[in-house]
Amino acid sequence: MTINVLTLVLHVLSVVIWVGGMFFAYMCLRPIAASQLEPPVRLQLWVGVFGKFFPFVWIAVILLPLTGYMMISNLYGGMGNAPLYVHLMNGTGSLMIFIYLHVFFAPYQRLKRAVVAQDWPTGGKALAQIRVLVGVNTALGLLTALIASGGRFFS
Repeated sequence: MTINVLTLVLHVLSVVIWVGGMFFAYMCLRPIAASQLEPPVRLQLWVGVFGKFFPFVWIAVILLPLTGYMMISNLYGGMGNAPLYVHLMNGTGSLMIFIYLHVFFAPYQRLKRAVVAQDWPTGGKALAQIRVLVGVNTALGLLTALIASGGRFFS
């Protein structure tokens, strides 16, 4: 297996795990949890879900830029020669990473503290903020996947 193939495989797997996980959480788990679980149970559920999911996102957040820039270097000799769709992926992917970092270090930390303190209103506010940001990131992730899969045909 060449380094280019390994790099592409790691890049795509990172995207599938991160964006697929967000899509499942946002579109499938969230509506059911909101309609069937009382706030204390729902907030505890989300702390547990994020606690299991976020380590995988950290791996993706490290691998995606690393593998992306390796492919750009190997295929195009750097960003200066990369086509527009690669620049668009770089922009949307970077924005997604910044949003994730904010989610992890701000509302997620408030959510965990609120659940420990059994402060359900504060936990609900933190979860609501996470919901909005994960929705934005899910949309950006799907857009980035569209750019990645179709961009070369429009450049």
